[in-house]
Amino acid sequence: MAVTMMTTKEVTKKVFDKEPLFILDVRNESDFQDWKIEGANFKYLNVPYFELLDGVEDILDTIPADQEVLVVCAKEGSSIMVAEMLAEAGVTVSYLQGGMKAWSEHLEPVKVGDLKNGGEMYQFVRVGKGCLSYMVISNGEAAIIDSTRMTDVYLEFAKAKGATITHVFDTHLHADHISGGRVIAEKTNATYWLPPKDATEVVFEYQPLNDGNEVAIGNTAINIHALYSPGHTIGSTSFVVDEQFLLSGDILFIDSIGRPDLAGLAEDWVDDLRVSLYTRYKELSHDLIVLPAHFMIIEELNEDGSVSEKLGTLYANNHGLNIADENEFRKLVTENLPPQPNAYQEIRQTNMGKINPDEEKQREMEIGPNRCAVR
Repeated sequence: MAVTMMTTKEVTKKVFDKEPLFILDVRNESDFQDWKIEGANFKYLNVPYFELLDGVEDILDTIPADQEVLVVCAKEGSSIMVAEMLAEAGVTVSYLQGGMKAWSEHLEPVKVGDLKNGGEMYQFVRVGKGCLSYMVISNGEAAIIDSTRMTDVYLEFAKAKGATITHVFDTHLHADHISGGRVIAEKTNATYWLPPKDATEVVFEYQPLNDGNEVAIGNTAINIHALYSPGHTIGSTSFVVDEQFLLSGDILFIDSIGRPDLAGLAEDWVDDLRVSLYTRYKELSHDLIVLPAHFMIIEELNEDGSVSEKLGTLYANNHGLNIADENEFRKLVTENLPPQPNAYQEIRQTNMGKINPDEEKQREMEIGPNRCAVR
């Protein structure tokens, strides 16, 4: 039987559509436990590749005959060999093109709404890593918020939409992924905006994002709310777009709130975080649609694969927004923290422009799940 190849886009569609899939992951157990392809109806078997070098006979009875089977490894090569052995044994099987390296980099654009004056808002879902970035398009102009390093995806999407990229924003100095903002700005001559409190050590030119700034994109207004608090950073900044959407960066997520420890200042910044979430955000319209910079769990995806929720709904349902006791809140955000992101110090240095790792090194730095939220 022939082995077929499955692309990251095809797997993403299965995630969004909640389709069943059986994944045989042949990476080491520690890598699998740390980070895997997640889907609501996916089932898994983890058997390290080296245990299958002499054949797949011992696992054949664990491979279902009534589900699609996908073999996954780090970069593709090992999964092809295992898939070929399974096919020789009569199993209908595919392998993931590019492996987990490709899965980490896939971006899927999803339209999240229309703007009042004819524009559109798109969310780019990096489903393998939980990163969310955005493009606002209005009257032939585009703005990009919290872009990843896969810059060509945004450039090609804007071109297909007939839009010129005029502004690029980062809501904060990212610590879990490498920003593509500066590269996109250089390629397009767009203005690159950063929160000045996060940019004290950057070595390149930028436009400071200050509270009360208003930036026009075509017929659309992007209102800047400089909520100086720790999503990861002291400069974390939110945007209200078209009086409809609240881009919350890493301050507020659908199922959690931002972690304040990645600069080693959790105790110092926890009060700022509480003021932002419990005072400043409460002054905003609760009908705003919250669009965060990350999602934590696959259950946060909507039916169309997007990640969003009304601010009022989050105040009703998000535990992090409903802790009356300040000491309990402090304990939550300083003690209930997941492991720090892989290479986060190097990623911060890269995003400051202080180091310039090559593409393969950047991939290596980003491998693994995002860990931006309080548990």
